[in-house]
Amino acid sequence: MNRQTTARLAATTLITASALAIAGFTALGSVFEYPQILEEPTSDILALYREHQGAVMGWFLVLVISAALLAPAGLLLGRLTGGTLGRWIAATGVAAATVQVIGLQRWVTLVPGISDDALDPARRAAAEDRFEFLHTLLGKVVGETIGYALTAAFTVLVVIALSRTILPVWLVWTGYASAALIATGIVIPVLDAASLTNFAGYVLWCVWLLGVGFLLLKVRDPRSLSVPSRG
Repeated sequence: MNRQTTARLAATTLITASALAIAGFTALGSVFEYPQILEEPTSDILALYREHQGAVMGWFLVLVISAALLAPAGLLLGRLTGGTLGRWIAATGVAAATVQVIGLQRWVTLVPGISDDALDPARRAAAEDRFEFLHTLLGKVVGETIGYALTAAFTVLVVIALSRTILPVWLVWTGYASAALIATGIVIPVLDAASLTNFAGYVLWCVWLLGVGFLLLKVRDPRSLSVPSRG
């Protein structure tokens, strides 16, 4: 595809990812009290999940799609940037998408069965233990801790690339600030307050995605996005 098409696809992907993330988190906050619900006992989480299972599964699927879009976004932005920096953008975008999809998909593929098992008194304890194990492994370790680090790294790399070409100062600092706040999520297991800064980071990040996306749509000469290779 030509560079103009690549730029427009990258823009559309970023805007769509942001819009889906905003919609998904807003809806889940309303119907599932997410993410605050995760601080409640497992039995309460599963009970509320069953109460709104169809809606919760649907909106988590929206978040899965939003996260998955980081992969094509990374590949497209990497192609536009070129060189070593472009390859790093592509790699981190794909990696960030992969780990976040792995973490989020459990609400669509695994939790329904666990939730049903928890209704059986004979299997309730085992079901709750399984939920907590998957929540720790797929949620906190893979989807969140590793996902936060990779998303922050991806954002910084894109800012570095586009700040050399078309990104205005306000979007440069918005990108850096959102990356730093998202990265604070890594310490949530030992510092509860970091959940607030992490959430603020994702809100700011969605704004940044929209800004970068609309800016790419306005680019007249996509060749201006190329960053001279340094290796």
